[in-house]
Amino acid sequence: MYNKDRGKLIEHIDQDADHPTKCRIRLSQQYDDTLYLYINKNAKIKHDQIMETSNKTTLTVSATINAPVAKVWEYWNKPEHITQWCQASPDWHAPYADNDLQVGGTFKTTMAAKDGSFSFDFGGVYSEVEGHKYIAYAMGDGREVKIKFEADGDTTAVTESFDAETQNPIEMQQAGWQAILDNFKKYTEEN
Repeated sequence: MYNKDRGKLIEHIDQDADHPTKCRIRLSQQYDDTLYLYINKNAKIKHDQIMETSNKTTLTVSATINAPVAKVWEYWNKPEHITQWCQASPDWHAPYADNDLQVGGTFKTTMAAKDGSFSFDFGGVYSEVEGHKYIAYAMGDGREVKIKFEADGDTTAVTESFDAETQNPIEMQQAGWQAILDNFKKYTEEN
């Protein structure tokens, strides 16, 4: 079985010697340990019934914004604001953003080095949206992000939990996401 985004999904199928009524399917995973799936020999499964399992690492970043939740929500979600704060360092910027904030809606933010040497699109699909309280989405690679907005008078705590990717060190990912959230805090409080 082949998936255009991830490559070969099933690497090998064989009879399981310890369980003669079952087959052993070896699933190929580029960055994680190989996963074996055992099924009955005559079972029929569809591609969307195979769930990837791995030891996911969830990271969390947070900040308390000195602004009411209505303003925080607006600045977090409106493209004209996203382009002003969504970068991890001063030599980067977000020249483009769009956001369809509803379940099933998509978003995309282009992040680019100011010198033009590199850019990428960061995007996903919303799975949950509860106004002024909660957002959940899946990124293009399937990793999940959950964001809580907790109002307390004229301050709002924003907490983001996200599945780490496997290419960069955990510390670097945590620092990058925290830097972007810190930029959001600064922009929201100053405007």
